[in-house]
Amino acid sequence: VVPVVANLGPLEDLTLSPNPEEVAEVFTLPLAHLLREENQGYTHFRTGGRYGYTLPVFLNGPHRVWGLTAIITELTLELLAPDRY
Repeated sequence: VVPVVANLGPLEDLTLSPNPEEVAEVFTLPLAHLLREENQGYTHFRTGGRYGYTLPVFLNGPHRVWGLTAIITELTLELLAPDRY
């Protein structure tokens, strides 16, 4: 996994060809959406009936953003908007 943050210009002009065996759908979320508290949350995982670990989750978009994508998104928001995230 290699996260890339870039300004690609108008997204309508892009032609993406993701591997269909790895990517079901490509979608975007504006930075403003990700920074709204009502769209941020955490998922708590339990193992063996006990607390295991907590991961970020981003809600209220076309899909829930979770797992490694949410971790990378959270780390990116901490760098891009440390005063707002």
